[in-house]
Amino acid sequence: MLHLTTCAEDLSIALNLLLAGEPVALPFETVYGLAADATNPEALGAIFRAKGRPADHPLIVHIASAEHLPDWAVSVPEAAWQLAAAFWPGPLTLVLPAARTVSPLVTGGQTTVALRVPAHPVPQAVLRQLGRGLAAPSANPFGQISPTTAVHVQRHLAGKIAAVVDGGPCPVGIESTIVDLSGQQPRILRPGAITTEMIVRHLPLAGGVAETAPRVPGALDVHYAPRTPCYLIPAGLHQAPFPEQRIGLLAQHPADWPVAKFWPMPSQPEDYARVLYAVLHDADASGCEMLLIAQPPDEPAWAAIHDRLRRATRSPSTSAGIGVATEPA
Repeated sequence: MLHLTTCAEDLSIALNLLLAGEPVALPFETVYGLAADATNPEALGAIFRAKGRPADHPLIVHIASAEHLPDWAVSVPEAAWQLAAAFWPGPLTLVLPAARTVSPLVTGGQTTVALRVPAHPVPQAVLRQLGRGLAAPSANPFGQISPTTAVHVQRHLAGKIAAVVDGGPCPVGIESTIVDLSGQQPRILRPGAITTEMIVRHLPLAGGVAETAPRVPGALDVHYAPRTPCYLIPAGLHQAPFPEQRIGLLAQHPADWPVAKFWPMPSQPEDYARVLYAVLHDADASGCEMLLIAQPPDEPAWAAIHDRLRRATRSPSTSAGIGVATEPA
């Protein structure tokens, strides 16, 4: 795999690979994405093969500006223009009725398409030169921890893709918020850095997610998951769970009981999100037999963090008396 930089010469190499139908890992403000020409079925197929991604799992299309929304959506409601004006470029994805020209590989066979204008300068530069949309799911094996550095991409996709452009750590650190605008009422389908509170300042939201809501990226019950068994525990747990195990702990405060390794986690949700996946990558490679993650605060600002942790860890159970999962994911 070529390890490219953000210099003009290396971006030219990345652009030529994309034009040739080769997926290239690019840094986004959210996570590193495995980008490919969203109008090229062969390039889209290469994304699915590299990631081991199910064919019915839709892709987000990244566009250079909101002006391109009508190229991908058969209709663009006023709510889409309002949210685009407020949050684009940025980590917000809008789900709209798909134009007939959109490949079913992009939509996962659905009638909707997910669209976003990224804020990171690298995909913006590529989009302007490419002149078409980029499909770009996270640049990692399907269901595993999302990458927030080029090293994460190389570690997991070496030999499967042509190149990664190293733009340093991703400044947001978790995937975009997804808002469904394809129905009667807007709905948040995946929380992210653009919070519910921020969105409702611009338009009302329907509560919950309908069973008929579109399938969207990152919505499986098990996702963003380390290979090491990983569990959520209550913050401030005063007993040592599984003392026979070599345990790694991710928490805002040290435990009262011994652990093999401790990763201190930030107290602010934006900072926590920025480092979460990097810490999970480190913990997964640490040699610990089990990872425990202390529950962060139960507050609306932490909704995206709770979503990612729920999907990255095994199902909760109180059968052990400590609020730790005992069932396999």
